[in-house]
Amino acid sequence: MAFNRRKTRAASPARIARGFKSSLRRPAASPVEPGRPLTLRSRSIYLLPNAFTTAGLFCGFYAIVMAMNLKFDQAAIAIFAAMLLDAMDGRVARLTNTQSAFGAEYDSLADMVSFGAAPALVVYEWSLRGLGKLGWLAAFVYCAGAALRLARFNTNLSVVDKRYFQGLPSPSAAALVAGFVWMMDDLRYVGTDLSWFAWGITLYAGLTMVTNVPFYSFKDVNYRKSVPFIAIFLIVLVIVAVSSDPPMVLFSLFILYGLSGYVIYFWRLAKGKPVSIVDTGRETDTGAD
Repeated sequence: MAFNRRKTRAASPARIARGFKSSLRRPAASPVEPGRPLTLRSRSIYLLPNAFTTAGLFCGFYAIVMAMNLKFDQAAIAIFAAMLLDAMDGRVARLTNTQSAFGAEYDSLADMVSFGAAPALVVYEWSLRGLGKLGWLAAFVYCAGAALRLARFNTNLSVVDKRYFQGLPSPSAAALVAGFVWMMDDLRYVGTDLSWFAWGITLYAGLTMVTNVPFYSFKDVNYRKSVPFIAIFLIVLVIVAVSSDPPMVLFSLFILYGLSGYVIYFWRLAKGKPVSIVDTGRETDTGAD
């Protein structure tokens, strides 16, 4: 029986080199299934938005230092300054197209200091220390509530109705606690005389952060849309009111906002509308097959 044998030719080094170069130029096969959108998160670090975040972190740390030095008015003002900077860093990142995964994580860590640890320590040093164990436990509930609130916000970002926050936002909770301290210190009240009021407000803020109560987020407001003249006049009135007595007016505004979520909750409940703002029917794409 005869067999046809093909002659094999040994590949030369030059041929091997050409094949290796062509494989490098050839694009690698994508593991993403056809039709699935590919989302990439930037891992870059940008100066401008992170500078605002760092300034907010400094304000939170400064509030802690001022509370340890018993300068509670300056501590409260620093927390409100951190709120302003926190509202600006995200908008600056979007306007300059400098969003990044690093910036999002850094912002959450800075918020934990400015709106979690700082308000808890300020109110503890101002009033809750005299209550002993009940005092520091209330401060811890607030601090833990802020941490859980920030963690849940990051994980539920894609399934929550953008018009509402799920639970009281941590900056607003910090404004409740710091605003109460600032207002009473401005009225020359001693913190130990208002220990139970401070205890109740601290617990309310800490527990409301981890509820499912919807709070309006103002994210659907179109700031580029034209507004009537009266809207500009109302802004002037708000500025004048805040300037006349900042501690009283700011605390009153955030008290109203801190109660507004429960008004929305019971109104939706009475109307038969779903009270949860989480879209449980939407599946999140984790990237796993």
